[in-house]
Amino acid sequence: MPDWQSTAELVLEGAAFAKFMHALAGLYFWEVAMSLDFDWEFISGKKKFHWPLIFYFLGRYFLVAALIGILVALDVTQEVNCQTLYTFNQLVGQSTLGFASINLAIRTMALWSQNMYIVVPLVIIILGHWSLILQGALLKAAWVPEQGCVITQTNNTVLAATFIYGMCFDLVVLVLTAAKLAFQRGQRSQLMKMLFRDGLIYFVIAFVASLLATTFMLLNLNAIMSVIFNVPSAVASTIVACRAVRRLNEWKNNGPEVFSSGNQSRSGGAYRPGPVTSNRGPGIHYPQSRSKVDGVHVQMETFAVAEGGAVAIPQKTFDSAEDPEAGSDYKQPI
Repeated sequence: MPDWQSTAELVLEGAAFAKFMHALAGLYFWEVAMSLDFDWEFISGKKKFHWPLIFYFLGRYFLVAALIGILVALDVTQEVNCQTLYTFNQLVGQSTLGFASINLAIRTMALWSQNMYIVVPLVIIILGHWSLILQGALLKAAWVPEQGCVITQTNNTVLAATFIYGMCFDLVVLVLTAAKLAFQRGQRSQLMKMLFRDGLIYFVIAFVASLLATTFMLLNLNAIMSVIFNVPSAVASTIVACRAVRRLNEWKNNGPEVFSSGNQSRSGGAYRPGPVTSNRGPGIHYPQSRSKVDGVHVQMETFAVAEGGAVAIPQKTFDSAEDPEAGSDYKQPI
């Protein structure tokens, strides 16, 4: 068992911390570079900008700023104000965790159609999360000759509380998403399934990363080991949250799209189709047996135009293997 507080151990862990941060910065900068085309489409106006993307861009580029600040603190060769630099890094880096959770919460609010019983509690939880994030300087750093900026003290209690709160927040968002999917069991769409799948992936990755960071904070081995996994947690959470946002914006439904005949309305001779559904709607019926024909059994509603306006003709069913016009009462839909 090493002496975690010894000078030799602190020097060894400081070197490991520096290399680890450089590797994480390279990973995240590569992730940003590979997805810049998505950002540019909104910046250049090719795609319409929507206000929820504010949190996407803030979380994404706050982490870029935090990593640059960390690299400066690790690589600077001339004396600087280490306390100010690390305070900036901590506040900006912690904010990325808050923005990642907000991105997932906004998706859940939209999934529940802005239901106030969902929106209001989530907003309260978000405010509570940020009250912990903006606590101020939770660590102290000082300039040490021939070593540079060195972390000398951390407030592990508030830091751990922030990570635990974020983990619980993400769990609430995941449960609400799963509940919505369960309540609409008969109307599950490809979009809802994708939202739940992405939310689940985000939660698992963010939970594991935050749990690792929280464990080392509570162990409080020394000032460096207490915060060594904070940055990996922020990087992992931001990457998966931003990818979830991009997948949602780039999502296209490739499933069957039909007009539902169950919600049609007629007013003043005009025909108004029902909502579009992406799954098997009431307008399509799939046969359970192929004993008669191999085609798809389709039920459609047709109309004939009379002088007084549109008149609905009773529904006619036919099989795709038959001639749909082989019946005197069938009229081509308009």
